[in-house]
Parts: sequence; C-alpha cells; structure tokens
Amino acid sequence: MNVSPGAVPSPNIWHHTSTYETENRAVDPEGRLEATMAALADWSGRTVLDVGCGTGFHLPRFAQRAASVVGVEPHADLVALARRRTRRLANVDVRQGTAQALPIPDRSVDVVHARWAYFFGPGCEPGLAELDRVVRRGGTAFVIDNDATRSTFGAWFRRGYPTIDPVAVERFWSVRGWTRTPVDIRWSFSSRADLESVVRIEFTRELADQLLAGHDGTEVDYAVNLWSKGF
Repeated sequence: MNVSPGAVPSPNIWHHTSTYETENRAVDPEGRLEATMAALADWSGRTVLDVGCGTGFHLPRFAQRAASVVGVEPHADLVALARRRTRRLANVDVRQGTAQALPIPDRSVDVVHARWAYFFGPGCEPGLAELDRVVRRGGTAFVIDNDATRSTFGAWFRRGYPTIDPVAVERFWSVRGWTRTPVDIRWSFSSRADLESVVRIEFTRELADQLLAGHDGTEVDYAVNLWSKGF
C-alpha cells in the first residue's frame, strides 16, 4: 500500500472504496452542508483546499465556483482516482500528502474543507498548525464531523465508538477558537442493500447486524457538527 508517511488510516474508504462512493452519494441529498458553508464563507473566485479528499468526490462541486481547487490525500490509489475524476477540470490539482505536512505553500488558500478526515479533535494539533501556515488572512477553514449527541446515526456512533467523548471533542474545538454550527442531514440510499453495505463498512459486523435489525427502510437521520474558524 503506497501511503504517505504519518498518514492516519481511514479503513472505510481505504479498504472499501466503491462502497464509500455509495455512501458519499447518499449523504445530504438536499446539500445542506454545502449551503451552510457557502453562507459562512463563499468560495467563488477563491482557492479551496480539500484535506483528505479521497477519490475527489467533492472537488468538482468546489471547482464550479472556485478559481482553483487543491485536493490533498495520503493514499496513492485514491489520489489516482481523484485525478481521473477531475482530469478535465483545469482548475483542480490533486496532490499526495497528509494533513500534518500539507504539500502547498504558505498563505496559499482561502477556504479549507475537511469532511470526516483527520480532524477529529484531540491529537490533530499538527494538522491545525498546518492550517495556520497555509490559510491566507481573511480565509476560513471548515471541519465536518459527527454529532454523537443526537440523531439516529449519532446513537449508532456512540455505540460503535464509546471511547469518543463528544463533550471533550466540543471543548477541544471551542477553546481553540472554532465555532460550531449544527446541521441536520440524512443518508438517503436507492436500495436497502446499499444502506446495509455502508453500515457494514462503518461498524463491526456484530454491531452492524444489530443496527440493521432495528432499523427499517433506506434512510437514516444524521446530525453533524460544522466547525469553522476565520484566519
């Protein structure tokens, strides 16, 4: 596996790439996260950095309005997929690297997007230092993470990751000057089989079986925290 040194493993997308693509398509069909970010810091005509861009799922959306978009991803196979996805977009550049050693110059980006990637609270201080280095004055960084205190998925997350203390995570961001904006989204799958496949890459087999046995249909209500900081 060709992965940048120091990368934090992401078992779902690294090992189940096609299923994670299904998950990406199911997340937030109304586009509430994008609308909330745009209301806080519009990226039209600006430079956007997507940290942990994976297969580049979000890069084309940013590229529609941004002057330029840089995706950074530590996993070489995913970098190749992201480059293939954006090969016809002249304003998109995908680079291999990590959040704690971003391969971009000082003060070179205006808006940073990190969605379920690296920045999960305590332990991500090296990556935060890199944001201080690369974001221009007047820029904004966004970090999207699960809100484990509410929603169906939040309850699932608490069961799957009981060692993660949502109160401690919120304190971590707040004392560092980040602002929390709660956003209610949902998973909406085209089939039950798709939902089940995604649940099985996010949780252990035993827990996935339990969660699926107690949940009907193809949709899951899902709460997230959008953390933002101005520079």
